[in-house]
Amino acid sequence: MPLPGGMWQAVRRLGSRSAVALLGATALCAPVGYAHAQQATIASLPTAEVIQLAVLVGVMGAALISAIALIREKARIAAENVELRGRVADLNASLQRSEALLNLRDQRVIVWANENKKPELIGSLPIETGAPDDRAAFLGFGRWLMPRSAAALENAIAALRDKGTAFELVAETHAGAALEVHGRKSGAHAIVRFVSISEAQRGQARLTLDNQRLSAEYETLVGLVDAIDMPFWMRDADGRLKWVNKAFAKAVEATDSAAAIRDGKEFLGTQSREAIAQQHLSRPVFQQTLSTVIDGDRRMFAVTDVVGREGSAGIAADMSAADAIREEYSQVVRSHADTLDQVATAVATFDAGQKLRFHNNAFQKLWELDAGYLSSAPDNALLLDRLRSERKLPEQPEWRRWKENLLGAYRAVEPQEHLWHLPDGRTIRVVANPQPKGGVTWVFENLTEKIDLESRYTTAVRVQGETLDNLAEGVVVFGPDGRIRLFNPAFGQLWGVSPEVLRQTTHISAIRAECDTRAENSPWADFVAAVTGFDERSDRHGQTELNNGSVLQHAVIHLPNGQVMLTFVDVTDGVNMERALKDKNEALQRADQIKNEFVQHVSYELRSPLTNIIGFTELLSLPGTGPLSPRQREYVEHIGSSSGVLLTIVNDILDLATVDAGIMQLEIAEVRVDRAIEAAAELVADRLEEHSISLAIETASAPKSFNGDETRVRQILYNLLSNAVNYAPSASTITLVCRQRAEGVEFSVHDDGPGMPSEVLDTVFQRFESRVNGGRRRGAGLGLSIVKSFVELHGGTVRIDSGKDRGTTVVCLFPDAPAGVRVAAE
Repeated sequence: MPLPGGMWQAVRRLGSRSAVALLGATALCAPVGYAHAQQATIASLPTAEVIQLAVLVGVMGAALISAIALIREKARIAAENVELRGRVADLNASLQRSEALLNLRDQRVIVWANENKKPELIGSLPIETGAPDDRAAFLGFGRWLMPRSAAALENAIAALRDKGTAFELVAETHAGAALEVHGRKSGAHAIVRFVSISEAQRGQARLTLDNQRLSAEYETLVGLVDAIDMPFWMRDADGRLKWVNKAFAKAVEATDSAAAIRDGKEFLGTQSREAIAQQHLSRPVFQQTLSTVIDGDRRMFAVTDVVGREGSAGIAADMSAADAIREEYSQVVRSHADTLDQVATAVATFDAGQKLRFHNNAFQKLWELDAGYLSSAPDNALLLDRLRSERKLPEQPEWRRWKENLLGAYRAVEPQEHLWHLPDGRTIRVVANPQPKGGVTWVFENLTEKIDLESRYTTAVRVQGETLDNLAEGVVVFGPDGRIRLFNPAFGQLWGVSPEVLRQTTHISAIRAECDTRAENSPWADFVAAVTGFDERSDRHGQTELNNGSVLQHAVIHLPNGQVMLTFVDVTDGVNMERALKDKNEALQRADQIKNEFVQHVSYELRSPLTNIIGFTELLSLPGTGPLSPRQREYVEHIGSSSGVLLTIVNDILDLATVDAGIMQLEIAEVRVDRAIEAAAELVADRLEEHSISLAIETASAPKSFNGDETRVRQILYNLLSNAVNYAPSASTITLVCRQRAEGVEFSVHDDGPGMPSEVLDTVFQRFESRVNGGRRRGAGLGLSIVKSFVELHGGTVRIDSGKDRGTTVVCLFPDAPAGVRVAAE
């Protein structure tokens, strides 16, 4: 078949290649016979044109096929669109019906599409239910639902969204309306529907709510009662146990509550239960403290038992621990009060009503208030007014405002502090400490002494600084690091340290470098060791002679905080004086030795002539020697008495010389008290008779004997009596008393003489201190010196009680048993 004319013209316009392609496409679309008919025509064309013609034919065929497929798809889509429009119309109608149903005034729906998308609200609830229309207000369930219903609803919604758990519950609004709430999950949507119920259903819902509330409260109460550590029981109408808690089972030693009920174990004894049952006949409530045995110990319990129509219930509170705590608290309060009564700081506690509840003794003394007034629990404001009226508080220009500001402590949280300057010059620090349970504890601290001490301390520091700077004594203080902390000008002057070196923070090594050249044997090496060393911190003293002849006495004193103070005193004059005194002392010692030797020699040399004089005087007094005229006999008696006195003085000097020489030894033996007193009294009998003086001896409290040197004891008593006779007035009485003391045996001799003035008492025991002082005769002044020496040789003591117009009493105390034969000390 030949090509149409129009196609040949198109082939010519496209060229050979395009023509071949077009012919190929035509061949694909043309019938087979026609294709064979055209083969001859194509075969007559050149090869290149044939190819082009084939391509053209292929493209045209593909385009034709695509057009056919497109027409068919368009028809199918048009049919589907018609179907979809019908379905959308049906869905819109269904949605309108659903929205009409959901938008009723008796229900509201919350829909959650996914976790992140906000929920969608549909419908509304009646106004009388109290449910808000606002979206945010409605989703805040706690704002319009009762707390219990809001908490239950939120927990149910959380379980629905997280786990898909459906729920149905009844919620109560603040307006008292009941709503049914249903929760379901459908696919990816969580739906909660609130439904307003009818009046009949509302009563049933109310009962449901009440039942839920009562059930929850019952479970809570049962859980609480089962958890408390107090035995609790419930009985039926017949008095049998029907429920007990764990504490009851533990108290009756049962394995659990069921076992206690099954075995009928009772917490209280039979008499206690009968007492409870008897009281229930007249009163439904029984409250009394009963005793029972728990774990082998009898304890006291506060039992409360209530009877009802269907039975009774009771609880027991252990009062043993409470009583112990109450007693301990009382003891703590008493101890606290006793402790505060001992402190010097005034303390007072007022309760929340501003009434005085506690005060210590210091508070009463501080304000000088009556105990009766304080015990009446006065008001704090009235107490301030009274103190003001008594002019015990500082004057205030605006008293009312000042008092209100002060009493503001009852409304404060933190402690408040005030400073009062009282009219009497005292300064009081007042601290108002609010108490946790209301009330205020007032603390009044007297700062007068502290302020005075601080002032005096500051003044003392300034005075000490000025004093230190003007001291002739050199002072320097080094710190633990060896550097100067403090010094005075005298230190630099004594050691000749230059001002460039002597300054604070200068190290001790620099001071040593300058001072070592000032003395041949410099002590600064020891000073450095004391300041910077780790040896034992011990104070020391010493003396150094400088090259210029000055002598410095130094002291190393360790201060707190590791500091060391060095002091230097110029003792050049003192050293020179000491040296002179040493020389003079040595000369005096040599002179004293010569004197003692002379006294001993002269005494021994005088004893022999005196013995001869006394002997020949006695011979002249004898009748066998020949008659003497009265005047001669008087002369002989004067010679005898004077010789006896002289012999006594010589013997006393020899005894004292023996004591001074340290060679006198006591012959310790048993001394009869009565015999020693009698012997001494006989020696002074003539002098007593001469002046009409009587001697009273009291030995009622005296021991029979004691250990001592009998000869020296007699000599002591003789000297005491002789001294008393010398000063006692004529026709008076001398009293000699001997008594046993805890320390030993005491002898005392008293006379009614003029007494000794204070200046005499200071020198009465010194040798050769002889004073007339109203005495009959002047002696050598050795009597009391010998008494003191011999008593002290026995290990005893001597004291004198004397005064003007009181006479004189000399008391000698001997130990019961001297420690062996004591050698006289030099």
